[in-house]
Amino acid sequence: MSTPDSHTLAPASLQDTLLSVLSKAGPGTLSAPEIAHAIAPEGDWHGLLMPIRRAAVELAMAGRLVIYRKGKPADPTDFRGVYRLGLPRHD
Repeated sequence: MSTPDSHTLAPASLQDTLLSVLSKAGPGTLSAPEIAHAIAPEGDWHGLLMPIRRAAVELAMAGRLVIYRKGKPADPTDFRGVYRLGLPRHD
């Protein structure tokens, strides 16, 4: 992947990139640092952590991804601490 700058990646583009990284991960979940590192492996991926969180909340509220906390789906408007992201499961 290219190395986007966290300040130049548009929110919609970040959402698409986030979903792409998750789809490549398969049915599992990824942490925000894992996603950030996948997006910018040699760049300043630390700067992507808050934008990823904001994009994840928007996507979760739209039903396009799930935010997990302690292995269970979390309320996207009210979660703290360590979290993981995954695509919705259609079991």
